[in-house]
Amino acid sequence: MFPDARPIHKVYVDGFWMDRTTVTNDQFAAFVKATGYVTVAEKKADPALYPGAPAAMLEPGAPVYTPPSTPVPLNNVLNWWRWQPGASWDHPEGPGSSIKGREEHPVVQIAYEDALAYAEWIGKRLPTEAEWELAARGGLDRKTFVWGDQDVPDGKYMANTFQGHFPDFNSVKDGFERTSPVCSFPVNGYGLCDMSGNVWQWTSDWYRPDYYQMLAADGAVVRNPHGPADSYDPADPGVPKRVQKGGSFLCTDQYCMRYRPGGRGKGEAAIGASNVGFRLVLSPVQQTGQSNSPDSPR
Repeated sequence: MFPDARPIHKVYVDGFWMDRTTVTNDQFAAFVKATGYVTVAEKKADPALYPGAPAAMLEPGAPVYTPPSTPVPLNNVLNWWRWQPGASWDHPEGPGSSIKGREEHPVVQIAYEDALAYAEWIGKRLPTEAEWELAARGGLDRKTFVWGDQDVPDGKYMANTFQGHFPDFNSVKDGFERTSPVCSFPVNGYGLCDMSGNVWQWTSDWYRPDYYQMLAADGAVVRNPHGPADSYDPADPGVPKRVQKGGSFLCTDQYCMRYRPGGRGKGEAAIGASNVGFRLVLSPVQQTGQSNSPDSPR
């Protein structure tokens, strides 16, 4: 189903702690207040990095999901995504939008370097792809979803995904049109919230579609993989990408089923989007260091 997630191979991962939730708007706001940090979306882009780009595309802003009014072909994501000047973490859909009332929603419009900056401040780090998948499975072995094998067991929605006709009509059967407050759905076997759906989550691994082939080449158990040395996406060569995991509120079997634990997402490291956030981990050795986190590692 996912060619870039084949072949299946065995991986060993050392122990670590993972945050129960993705980083929320309230938590990120505390970081910005304490440090004065300015996210990538709030800065004007460097023209040298985007030769030939229209001037409007270089202004501060970010991609925003914008559902069309009628059915559209699914072979062009620009049919439901637009570049929105002024969109940022505290204005997720652009000017006029706000995180007021969404303090416990996952922070979005976070580029990879923004996630790294928050991680450094809090004294944690981004998970590797292997760590993330191990945590997402919650102790289940080779199940289709992080909760088992049934998509909607007993008619109960287990994650914030897309219902209806993608991308023009969301029936909102799960209760949420866009992001939901963290932990609005059942936790997995390790007590972690939202390891499927809601927002894509950054990992520290570079993305390559052939990486699993590299890992499986000699048939041995791979210990603590940290991703390939560089990034390559044949669909978008020359654009460095990191692996994203978990899917988002836009995932549906009509277009993207990568909200499954074995699915692999990919995101341009230099930008975020209105469905991209992150969560952090802590290695046992890190526990002896200083952390700004008000919470214990979990």
